[in-house]
Amino acid sequence: MNNPTELKSQIKQVLVENLMLQVSAEEIGDDQPLFGPGGLGLDSVDALQLVVALDKNYGLKLSDTEVARKTLQTVNTIAAAIQAHQSSPQ
Repeated sequence: MNNPTELKSQIKQVLVENLMLQVSAEEIGDDQPLFGPGGLGLDSVDALQLVVALDKNYGLKLSDTEVARKTLQTVNTIAAAIQAHQSSPQ
């Protein structure tokens, strides 16, 4: 199990690498909204790529749109979902 700080850094790396963001991982705030005004400005295509990347990297499956919407709000919400997934019995 990764520590939360390390996990958040990895998530930011995944965001930057998979979504070709024009910012560095260090510039993304843990609580910064990923979508919408005042956030990173991700769109639905980015969301889809992110869902695929989270599945590939962490085995986190977000098949339900509502669950995905809640999970993909910030780096913190993604980290919490990954930690919950990794600590749940397989």
